[in-house]
Amino acid sequence: MRILIATVTAGAGHLQAAAALEEAWRTLRPEDSVEKVDLLDFVSRLQRKVYAQGYVKLVEHAPELWGMVFKKTDNPKLLRKVGRLRRGFAGRSNKKFVKYLRAFQPDAVICTHYLPVGIMAHLERKGFNPLTICVVTDFEAHALWMEPAVDLYCVAAEETKASLVARGAAAENVVVTGIPIAAKFSGRFDAREVRKNYGLRDDLPVLLVLGGGFGMGPVAKILSALDKVERDFQTLVVAGRNEKLRRDLACGDFRHPTRVLGFVTNMHQLMAVADLIITKPGGLTTSEALAMGKPLFILDPIPGQEAANSDFLLERGAAAKVNRIEDVPFRLDQLIGSRKLKSMGRSARELGHPNAAQQICRKISERLCRDGV
Repeated sequence: MRILIATVTAGAGHLQAAAALEEAWRTLRPEDSVEKVDLLDFVSRLQRKVYAQGYVKLVEHAPELWGMVFKKTDNPKLLRKVGRLRRGFAGRSNKKFVKYLRAFQPDAVICTHYLPVGIMAHLERKGFNPLTICVVTDFEAHALWMEPAVDLYCVAAEETKASLVARGAAAENVVVTGIPIAAKFSGRFDAREVRKNYGLRDDLPVLLVLGGGFGMGPVAKILSALDKVERDFQTLVVAGRNEKLRRDLACGDFRHPTRVLGFVTNMHQLMAVADLIITKPGGLTTSEALAMGKPLFILDPIPGQEAANSDFLLERGAAAKVNRIEDVPFRLDQLIGSRKLKSMGRSARELGHPNAAQQICRKISERLCRDGV
């Protein structure tokens, strides 16, 4: 089989999902030809910069504007009306990727971003029709994920499936698998050894503060708020690729023991020792935490997909949320060491899909074999 995993650099989550699927497919069927591509590698440097950095800048500096765009475009009827124009533009503006697709001749195209889904819909009209899989990387599926060319949707939860079906997707073509994450998040860890490696005490709870892969979010303000928490704890901070943020925080003088890290590749170990994860509710980070049974503390999610993810987690009892930074100390003083925190952890574990990537690959393989590939 020839498998193409197509993604786009627009936040770190889509890339991580694609990497998890590549890892899982190579493990499941090592004899297959598997390629993972970022569509932005096929466009000009200017286009790549505008697309990749534009999203980050927009959600960081104008989240309300992003929320408005998200809501306005989340309209299946509207998108169907402009569907042909949108698909045609996607195909014409990604000619190098289309050329690559035709040369590779995949049996299946697995999309972890909606942009390649639109391109596959454009190509279907021209007779190029490999099995197209849409892997939705949040707990709510935006209308942009929905295209007639999609043969199989892999989604996070039953609620996500119900929403897609209500909007016209065939129920038999939507499977609940969870969001794909790396296999390392399903392993077992020696938490005591990890604590020792990072100089953490065994007698204090650990709060893990995440700034995301790009170091977005009010991390510095969160740490200032943590200084006002009366209960004893220790903090691990991940600043991501934001080196300036890492340097600034590393020079800080904090009330509670605090260790500041930059970009890390062992998030699974950091989560293993965490008692509570303070983070933006991105689909991938959330799925990693749930797979490890870790409760989440959400601060002011951006409108759009983060707000939807937050609603899902709160409804299912796996998270707590505050909308203002000044509310953090009171809420954490109540939460740390409480029965509610343990209950949140149990709920997180129940929601987790640590083997989502493997399940997605098995579903796709079964569909291809059924079709005689």
